[in-house]
Amino acid sequence: AMASLAGMLQARGHRVTGSDQNVYPPMSTQLEALGIEILNGYRAENADIGSDCIVVGNAISRGNPELEEVLNRKLVYRSQAEIVKELFIRGRRSLVVAGTHGKTTTTSIATWVAEAGGLDPSFLVGGVVQNFGASFRVTESDYFVIEGDEYDTAYFDKKPKFIHYLPEIAIVNNIEFDHADIYRDLQEIKFQFSRLMNLVPGNGRLICGIDSPVVREVLDEMHGRLFTQIETFGLSDDAKWQARYIDFTGDVTRFTVFKDGHSWGEFETHLIGEFNVRNCLAVIIAADAWGIRKEQIQKAFDTFKSVKRRMEVRGTVAGVTVIDDFAHHPTAVEETLKALRMKYDGRRLIAVFEPRSWSSRLAVFQEPYSKAFSYADYVIIAGVYNTSKASELGKVLDVGELVKDIELQG
Repeated sequence: AMASLAGMLQARGHRVTGSDQNVYPPMSTQLEALGIEILNGYRAENADIGSDCIVVGNAISRGNPELEEVLNRKLVYRSQAEIVKELFIRGRRSLVVAGTHGKTTTTSIATWVAEAGGLDPSFLVGGVVQNFGASFRVTESDYFVIEGDEYDTAYFDKKPKFIHYLPEIAIVNNIEFDHADIYRDLQEIKFQFSRLMNLVPGNGRLICGIDSPVVREVLDEMHGRLFTQIETFGLSDDAKWQARYIDFTGDVTRFTVFKDGHSWGEFETHLIGEFNVRNCLAVIIAADAWGIRKEQIQKAFDTFKSVKRRMEVRGTVAGVTVIDDFAHHPTAVEETLKALRMKYDGRRLIAVFEPRSWSSRLAVFQEPYSKAFSYADYVIIAGVYNTSKASELGKVLDVGELVKDIELQG
């Protein structure tokens, strides 16, 4: 997000420099292409370059030499989310895509649909949208599409980033426990999503995926306290917007959308898996709210190229298809493998997993991971990334024990 913000600020005519530790692709490549100077490592003197404002990323904490220099000298500083809100979103119509799973893909689809609908949207996504070849864009239109992350904003602002993004439309795809490094339990996460829901204005839309039991719970708990139009969606019979007649058998995924029990339209997507049908369904509702025509949505789905590292086919060698995916939460791992099993039925499915995200490195998901790989024929699990750092936050995932549990399940 920080690299994308740097590009957005540069697009607005600002001179941008930055510091990072071991910056790597794809963002390092993107910054290099933009000609934005990145200083490797943090030093106090880096803050002494006459900047009008220092943007502090959420990975930065006290003790960082540049941050300490900023505080000592009382320089102007802001969080990434604050800058995005004030310089790019305020005064525009904002679609915020939130949820534990599917944010990046759903935001990318929404961006491409808005483009096909002639809205010329600005956007900020947590991945490279292949249709645009970038993770951000700044335009002069009134529309902004943004991925709403539930992770905290900065060391000095522990609210989720999505609280800052002034939603006209908010999509809440699903809610589960995640980010064990900053949230103690599911109740804390539910509270933050309820705050987001309560920010949607009366003339906006709150689009909620009620196939997620926790989304249902939050909606029930917020009953009578939400002053906006609520649109529910999913495969569930009681969803206002429902996907039926889902067909995964051909080269594309086909499904029919029903609204209030009546057929509303037929759609095709090159994406696979029930979770991607839900992602598309959420976008259909948002697009309809913004006045995008049905045939424009259908055309956008047909030409959507997905996102890097989201079931991305990297190539085929000697008959072996290699797919790269960012899934790390047990539910995301299971749903991804389930979709791949349907897509590549009859072929051996080998899952290679590295516990690298904060939550995946901790034992909080020890038991769920043992069931998450059931759709794979073979499972290869790497050691936990940076165990010494992870152990500071709690008990670390026991990979040896996980392997035994998976073997016991056959």
